[in-house]
Amino acid sequence: MAFILSNLLSTLDSSIGLLDSSSDLLEVLQALNVTNSTKGHGKSQKRTYDTVASLPTATSTLRGSLAVVETVGDWQAPEDTDNGLYLCNGSEWTLIQGLDSAGTSPPFQGSNYGYASGGFTVDTIDQISFSADGNATDVGNLTVARGRLSGQSSITHGYSSGGSANDIIDKFPFSSSFTTATDVGNLTSSRTFLTGQSSIANGFGYVSGGDGGADAIEKFPFSSDANSTDVGDLTVVRKGPAGQSSSTHGYTSGGHPAVNVIDKFTFSADGNATDVGDLTEGRGYGAGQSSSTHGYFSGGGDPGRRNVIEKFPFASDDNATDVGDLTAVNDSHSGQSSTTHGYASGGYTGAPSDVIDKFSFSADGNATDIGNLTAGIYSLAGQQY
Repeated sequence: MAFILSNLLSTLDSSIGLLDSSSDLLEVLQALNVTNSTKGHGKSQKRTYDTVASLPTATSTLRGSLAVVETVGDWQAPEDTDNGLYLCNGSEWTLIQGLDSAGTSPPFQGSNYGYASGGFTVDTIDQISFSADGNATDVGNLTVARGRLSGQSSITHGYSSGGSANDIIDKFPFSSSFTTATDVGNLTSSRTFLTGQSSIANGFGYVSGGDGGADAIEKFPFSSDANSTDVGDLTVVRKGPAGQSSSTHGYTSGGHPAVNVIDKFTFSADGNATDVGDLTEGRGYGAGQSSSTHGYFSGGGDPGRRNVIEKFPFASDDNATDVGDLTAVNDSHSGQSSTTHGYASGGYTGAPSDVIDKFSFSADGNATDIGNLTAGIYSLAGQQY
């Protein structure tokens, strides 16, 4: 039986305008695959927007395009009924499917890059690829050169706070290939030898510990540039601890002088930390890494330097266990976390180090040297995207 191809295509194209949230998935896919030469036939390009208002203007050229609306940065997806998959029918964007993942917290780990920021007398921001082993690249600068600072990560920006008797909160975008950070707020006081935690789900960065007998836990918002506020206290005053983050809690582990305590505080409500376990020995100036299930403490010292990698579970309050070694004894280095590996970069091994170590989250074992920072740097902070 003969048919007119142009009529068939016209009929299929017009069906896009009839698609809505009650449409069968097969109807949607058939319409997209036939009518959109650039996005059909397995070439569909999904783009993510913060709000419906930020979607591009619906036009005939975008007919058949898909877009995702999902609040990022100050993450509040459960309250945002606009979140979902949208289809452009040529004149407007139609909600096809609400996001089933709206109630799932974004992960702390990064999937693209790790960052090593600042360091003793250094203002450099180095970028480390998570997709391929290799050397870091210099992608920016902090507003002030400083070391012994803390790092935090939102979905869109990295933060470097405190350090070198400073109260500055610096912020830099992950989307820029090279940038200078901006000063967006201040801690409640100048603090050095502090550590950081991040809650993307609740939209805050945290700092804890520090010199001068500091036991304060402070937080600052990701959604707006603002000063931090004091929201609680650690169980033990210490400087040089390491920070870890689960989806629900922040952890402050170890510290000087010879602290072995693992403290835990909730992201959902302000309050004091509780002692939930111990490292295998008391030590400070190590780096913290976080998988989706465990916190890690790598290296450190006091006295001496260590190369030990320890981990403790997020699901239960428990002590850490020794699961591997860094490639060298190291302290005052930075930690980064991808979805699959922990990284320990820079530090002091008897001299300033430029080594980037990497170890697996899926299996206990030793780290491997996979590249170098742009220079030997110690007392730096880590972030991930």
